[in-house]
Amino acid sequence: MPKIKTKKGARKRFKVTGTGKIMHKRSGNNHFGRRKRGNRKRALRVPNVLNKSDARRVKQAMGKIK
Repeated sequence: MPKIKTKKGARKRFKVTGTGKIMHKRSGNNHFGRRKRGNRKRALRVPNVLNKSDARRVKQAMGKIK
């Protein structure tokens, strides 16, 4: 039986914390920064935690769950 390959895109976009939660960066940081207020840009810098149902699918793509 072959090993399951890791989805490299998921590996680059998500991070697993020590407790097993999945973190990801928020969207909207790439451009048009001058029209966004400072409060909004600071809020976008904070990483976000995925909910449990999505986290299971991401972990599977990353090769953490079989």
